[in-house]
Amino acid sequence: MANWDEDGVRARIREMAVRDPERESFGARTHRYALAPRLPETEIRAFEDSHGIALPVEYRSFVAEVGNGPAGPGHGLRALTAPRPEPDEEWAADDEWEEDRLPGRLAETFPLTDSLPGPIGAPADLTRGTLMLAEQGCGIYTRLVLNGAHAGEIWQLDPDWGGFVPVSPGFRSWYTDWLASP
Repeated sequence: MANWDEDGVRARIREMAVRDPERESFGARTHRYALAPRLPETEIRAFEDSHGIALPVEYRSFVAEVGNGPAGPGHGLRALTAPRPEPDEEWAADDEWEEDRLPGRLAETFPLTDSLPGPIGAPADLTRGTLMLAEQGCGIYTRLVLNGAHAGEIWQLDPDWGGFVPVSPGFRSWYTDWLASP
């Protein structure tokens, strides 16, 4: 299923914002319960062409039909095609975002065939073939697998404690689980 109910998603995010006016829920001060405009098909296709990839349908349709971040799990969804609008603030996730956009990196095959739980140290080569979706804080990132045996799955990278493990079978369930949270 690729289509999203944009009005329904935006209504639920508005409800979440009303219930959390002080932005006390984790990440709310960062994403502010706001959704950026949808991306035009031409921009999505240009991104895919420039990186030699096809985005998983659930994520691709979200940025095309609902919005290009930021309201979402953790500190919110990172925009697909543009860096954060607050460039004067230092944020480790900005480096992850930029590294993902290095030539050829997203098109590489995701190197893991199984989860890698526990402390793993510096995971530089493990994130090839994945796209950082969100930062969870403390160097923990949620990543979308773009290709290989786990294409379309959502994995969480926590190099200090949790390793690199799958957390959702796909973008839709990961995002709608967040929408359903209290």
